[in-house]
Amino acid sequence: MPSYSAPLRDMQFVLHELLEVDKELAQLPPHAELDADTINQVLEEGGKFAAEVLFPLNQAGDREGCRFDASDSSVKAPAGFRDAYRQYVDAGWPSLACDPGFGGQGLPMVLNNSFYEMLNSANQAWTMYPGLSHGAYECLHAHGTPEQQALYLPKLVSGEWTGTMCLTEAHCGTDLGLLKTKAVPQPDGSVRLTGSKIFISAGEHDLAANIVHLVLARLPDAPPGTKGISLFLVPKFLPDASGNPGERNRIFCGAIEHKMGIHGNATCQINLDDATGWLIGEPNRGLNAMFVMMNAARLGVGMQSLGLTEVAYQNAVAYAKERSQGRSLTGTKAPAQAADPILVHPDVRRMLLTARAFAEGGRAFTSHVALMIDRELNHPDEAVRQEAADEVALLTPIVKAFLTDNAWIACSEALQVYGGHGYIAEWGMEQYLRDSRINMIYEGTNTIQSLDLLGRKVLMDNGAKLRKFGEKVRTFVEQHGTDEKMAEFITPLADIGDKMSKLSMEIGMKAFMNRDEVGAAAVPYLRVAGHLVFSWLFARMAKLAIDNEAGGDPFYRAKLATARFYFARLLPETAMLIRQARSGAGNLMSMEEALF
Repeated sequence: MPSYSAPLRDMQFVLHELLEVDKELAQLPPHAELDADTINQVLEEGGKFAAEVLFPLNQAGDREGCRFDASDSSVKAPAGFRDAYRQYVDAGWPSLACDPGFGGQGLPMVLNNSFYEMLNSANQAWTMYPGLSHGAYECLHAHGTPEQQALYLPKLVSGEWTGTMCLTEAHCGTDLGLLKTKAVPQPDGSVRLTGSKIFISAGEHDLAANIVHLVLARLPDAPPGTKGISLFLVPKFLPDASGNPGERNRIFCGAIEHKMGIHGNATCQINLDDATGWLIGEPNRGLNAMFVMMNAARLGVGMQSLGLTEVAYQNAVAYAKERSQGRSLTGTKAPAQAADPILVHPDVRRMLLTARAFAEGGRAFTSHVALMIDRELNHPDEAVRQEAADEVALLTPIVKAFLTDNAWIACSEALQVYGGHGYIAEWGMEQYLRDSRINMIYEGTNTIQSLDLLGRKVLMDNGAKLRKFGEKVRTFVEQHGTDEKMAEFITPLADIGDKMSKLSMEIGMKAFMNRDEVGAAAVPYLRVAGHLVFSWLFARMAKLAIDNEAGGDPFYRAKLATARFYFARLLPETAMLIRQARSGAGNLMSMEEALF
């Protein structure tokens, strides 16, 4: 049977040693009084909730799945999910990083981020219910009217109500400009919406008293394409005069999808039949408002994959230490046993270290981005806020695509450690692999993230955001370039930084002549960018490990060994990726359609 324990020591290392969050948060007025002890206490309690309440429901929830009742369009989550959600709400977890003005605790995003890693390791399907609610909270907090905020935000903050985002329609996935759902204004200021949506995660369930759907639709006479999309608030139950769930709104679940993974989360087909809703933000600018939620969701999907990477690694390591098979190539290591533990075999270690490096690199990466979000939202200096916003914009598509790709690789490698047992459900590994696959698809497929990074975040501003990030890399290289102990990290870091700049310039020049060059290069380009960020973070972590390893703490020896593995075994992938990105569009586009 699988197990999970929160990686608190590494979380504390990332937050307190690598990122020095106490110094960072001291500059942000809402968080200036938050100390390391409080952060650690929250993480410890969050780890207990994840391991003791959520994790035991993960396999059972996967086996049972959600149950749809067509007679009343209701969905029941797997056994235990509702009680776990009640415990989650009673403990105040939904309000952790929310505005105190609406009942939140006002803690920073970087802490909430670490909490969600643990939740996702324990049970991704369950975590999607409150995770989407937090995104709905952020959207309404940024774009809702005062009346909408007063009515809905306290309920979302407390967890009494949950939220969704309803974008996709059967005929259009990523191309939201094709959506057809209609919204007709009413004399009282509301609208009536008619249409259907698919793939709506947590779209119907029995965990909470009400569900707040954020729905994209078109007003009459709206311009075509994405410029004619508006965003609407459509609750499952219309609030009564006291703000409690009242009349059932005409928004229903028509079916739930039968999926490869995340069986414990209801992926719904949602039908709107003259449903009552209210405009959020300005007419025909719905995507601007929805992107607040979508960007939060993209970071959240990265956290889902980080959580799966961590739990898959933990279980594969435990298995490799216990499973005896074969003998070490350099001589028997366990003479009292009929065979040595498979941990002695070099390729088993390669698989384990791959998952470990992706987990530790991903933890540092997502924590850095979350801290930049805190800076963007709360720093008193507008210039600092803008610089942080630019970096978050640059790094968000990398978080989503790079970490989800890595999780698929890591979960596959972890399953392989088990051999045939990895393919058997009772060990849990095949569920992690199945669950991880959706993360590469939703909230914008990884190709869409790659196009966003290269086309919009890099080429659209002539590489300004990328150059700013590159300055951080160059500063670290210059600071430690003469340190002999750091040479094995600084040299490849400087090299990948230089290659990233040259690659960006080359693709940009090609794109002036042929825009297909962007599409042809985007996916390998994003992975190179992901490795640039990982290289910078692993070099910084290696420096801390070198400075502290003399104290004898095995944590720093392990951190240094993981960093060395990353630079020696994973970073070299960039050589192939750069050649792929440079190879151009011709080898993809030259074949006539009829020959496919």
